[in-house]
Amino acid sequence: MHRLNGVPVEKGAVAFDLSDRGLTLGDGLFETIAAFDGRPALLEAHLDRLSAAAAEIRLPVDRDFLAAEVAALAQPGTDAVIRLTVTRGGGARGLAFPGDPTPTVIASASAYPKAALFSPARLAGVSVRRNPTSFASRAKTLSYLDNVIAFDEARAAGADDALMLNVAGRVGSTAMANLFAILGDELVTPPLSEGVLPGIIRAAALELAPTVGLEPVERALATEELMRADAVFATNSVRLVMTVKSIDGAEISGAAEPLVARLASAIAHVCGAPQRA
Repeated sequence: MHRLNGVPVEKGAVAFDLSDRGLTLGDGLFETIAAFDGRPALLEAHLDRLSAAAAEIRLPVDRDFLAAEVAALAQPGTDAVIRLTVTRGGGARGLAFPGDPTPTVIASASAYPKAALFSPARLAGVSVRRNPTSFASRAKTLSYLDNVIAFDEARAAGADDALMLNVAGRVGSTAMANLFAILGDELVTPPLSEGVLPGIIRAAALELAPTVGLEPVERALATEELMRADAVFATNSVRLVMTVKSIDGAEISGAAEPLVARLASAIAHVCGAPQRA
């Protein structure tokens, strides 16, 4: 199911401005929102993130319109993945922002991949690095090729996702998710200054950590610490919490996996999602 600028789109081709900067320059943003039983999970947080990123790049967005588009796609009794895409719209050739842009808004919904919820993951190190100075490292931009290439490299190595380091060689994220390590009674994740996305479920995990007996800590994380952690997991808005079983074929201890399970349960509750089996 698709909507273009507030209008439902039937199957088949639609008229689209070929000068749209989302197409020609990747000039735009997106959000992916899980909806459980027709209720979008943590919608306000998603709209906050999109609005903040849009303000940083001077992209005008209508928050109420975006919320209405999500509501139009969220069907009671069904689980879905809803994507909002906002581009700067058409513009003349060149890099300069148009003086009076008319954004394009594309909204779509697809069936929720139930097998993905809480699915474990094996990671493989990749050559693509996250750049803390890049806006694309801290926002969900349409320029997503770094993540796509990293994910493909990891899959070619037989893994489920990529371990992406930053340009300093420290732990960044996966191609699709934020990373956490349980080290004793600390829940450690790289700060945003390390070139990671301000993930919606990342924020929920940090907020809920004390409820399961963990102290949330945002600090630089070396790969050696990740490998000796009591448990490692990744978070994103579709899969919620993914236990990392191995990295480059080396198994992670898993000693603290009961804590991961408790945290996953708490996150599922705030998202309105089914509990982990």
